[in-house]
Amino acid sequence: MAGESTKINKELILRERLALQRTRLANQTTLLSFIRTSLYFIVAGLSIRSLLKLENGLLFEVLFFITAVIIFIIGVFNYFRQNRIIKESERHVGGYKDEYLHEDEV
Repeated sequence: MAGESTKINKELILRERLALQRTRLANQTTLLSFIRTSLYFIVAGLSIRSLLKLENGLLFEVLFFITAVIIFIIGVFNYFRQNRIIKESERHVGGYKDEYLHEDEV
C-alpha cells in the first residue's frame, strides 16, 4: 500500500511541475503578445501621418506612440508580477505529502 501512495505522489508532483511549466510558457506568450501589440501601435504611429495626410497627423502619431509605451509597460509589469506568483507557487509543489501521511495514520 505504501508503494502505491509513493507512485501517486510522484505522479502528482510531475503533474504540478508540468502545469507550472505550461503556466510559465503562457506568461511568456502573453508578454510577447503585449510587445507585438505595442509594435503595431508604433508602426501605425509612423505611418498614419504620411498615409492619410491629416492636418493633425502629428497628434495622432504621438497618441499612437504613447499608447504603444503604455501597452509595453503594462505587459512588462504583468509579466514580472505573474512570474513572481509562479515562483511562489513552485514552492508548494509536493506540499500535499503531509496531508497524505496524516490520512494514512488515521
